[in-house]
Amino acid sequence: MYHFFVEPSQINDKRIIITGDDVNHIKNVIRLKVGDEISVSNGVDGRDYRCGIEEITEIEVVCCLRFIKEDGVELPAKVYLFQGLPKGDKMEFIIQKMVELGVYEIIPVAMKRCVVKFDAKKAATKTSRWQGIAEAAAKQSRRAIVPRVREVMGYQEALVYAEHIDVKLVPYEMEEMLDDASGMEGTRQIIDNLKPGQSVAIFIGPEGGFEEREIQKAIDYDMKPITLGRRILRTETAGMTVMAWIMYQLER
Repeated sequence: MYHFFVEPSQINDKRIIITGDDVNHIKNVIRLKVGDEISVSNGVDGRDYRCGIEEITEIEVVCCLRFIKEDGVELPAKVYLFQGLPKGDKMEFIIQKMVELGVYEIIPVAMKRCVVKFDAKKAATKTSRWQGIAEAAAKQSRRAIVPRVREVMGYQEALVYAEHIDVKLVPYEMEEMLDDASGMEGTRQIIDNLKPGQSVAIFIGPEGGFEEREIQKAIDYDMKPITLGRRILRTETAGMTVMAWIMYQLER
């Protein structure tokens, strides 16, 4: 079943009106017809509105509400991914997969060892493209919301932005070298202690990893270094690993 997002104002009693680019997509790309069933979310209330298509015009698709699926698909915690800028198109892959897994917000971060250097002149274009990828992934995985992709932040700015978040995790390949290292057992405890209703930050380093000073700064901001095991994971794998652990803990 195809899934679409609308503004709350486009849901009126038993009528749902779809406008914008989705009209062309419905009409000319996936070629839905009158009578076909689709699901719709307004990105606010977490509900899944199931409806049937009543009319397709050049500017709108008119749907009739059939029923509302109340049991939400969203994680019972807001997870923020702070991703060190990777090279190539890895960021697009990371956004797509993290949205599928249930992330709430994605914040690209320029860190010391980022291979790619962020071009501020292209910031708006990049962010717009990344947001489009998040929306497509949210539709595919039938999310109730479209996770927001923020513009690129500097490392210090990201630490300050994360201050309000309840639990802050920093996977670090040298975690066992820190003074208060707790290894996999400590990491397991931290994940096991996560509770519904909390907010969680995941800080992921770029291909070059974190600088020691960045880790110390993270600790100064009350972040918890964790380990991802004995193997070194790529930057595009690390965040998804933590996200899968969180999903397992909170949805069982």
